Amino acid sequence: MSTHPEAAPAVAVVPARPWSGRDDGPGAEHLRWHHAVELDIELTEPGDLAFVGFASDEGVRRNKGRQGAAQGPAALRRALASMALPRPLRALETGQQRLGAAVAHLVDRGHQVVVLGGGHEVAFGTYSGLEQTRAVRAGGRLGVLNLDAHFDLRDDVRPGSGTPFLQMAQSEARHGRDLDYWVLGISQAANTQALFRTAQSLGVRYLPDTECGVLDASRVDAFVDAFLESCDLVHLTIDLDVLPAAVAPGVSAPAAYGVPMEVVERVCTRVARSGKLVVVDVAELNPEFDVDGRTARAAARLVHRTATTWA
Repeated sequence: MSTHPEAAPAVAVVPARPWSGRDDGPGAEHLRWHHAVELDIELTEPGDLAFVGFASDEGVRRNKGRQGAAQGPAALRRALASMALPRPLRALETGQQRLGAAVAHLVDRGHQVVVLGGGHEVAFGTYSGLEQTRAVRAGGRLGVLNLDAHFDLRDDVRPGSGTPFLQMAQSEARHGRDLDYWVLGISQAANTQALFRTAQSLGVRYLPDTECGVLDASRVDAFVDAFLESCDLVHLTIDLDVLPAAVAPGVSAPAAYGVPMEVVERVCTRVARSGKLVVVDVAELNPEFDVDGRTARAAARLVHRTATTWA
């Protein structure tokens, strides 16, 4: 059903490790994620889901955040492994280039790709791959939906976890295009006026966290639907600090307010069912600061819901 990123010799960086977890017995009725993960890419088919790990938090360090998100992929795999299925350290820039090559390779082979971060610098690595794919080169309109408390449009001398979307915008400009970038969950208190001005200058559409509550379902749905109308291919990127700190304490920058889990899951499901989702990446899981594995389990549920409803 799915493939591990390191299984493809052309893009492998770290040898694949088998997934393991709870086993209630044989048969499809007992199927869990760890049963379905196949490490040999030659045994997979186009359309299979592919997981790509991005074990980096160098961008977080550069952004002066709490380090530890490099352990996120392993923690997220562990948390995801036993979930029941309904059916059968290097230079940052080099790491992003390698991630991009893996993403491009997998997408062009027809895979649906889940990238497990890592700091939010993972998003630029994912994008670097998507811009190389045949679909984008053929003129497909790429849209980026970021579930995040932050714009991550910082203009720093060195790229980090606060810069990926400005890097995307600059790359798109070099190709003569505008970045189609939307953000759901923006915290006014966590973004300077300079960042709001940058967002405005780039035409970024956003919905603040104060308008993303459980009672704001119609507003959230309308925002997501308008985004989906704007593009042909979707890069969904989930920064776990979009969630309240009580739900996701193990992140680089915990949120005092945040967007409720049920709303974030609703958005993921809506995007997954659109038929336009190509890649989803999950960022900022920091096991060192997690409490009772809450953040890892929340992230795993979002990955699980997205993957099992992916059109």
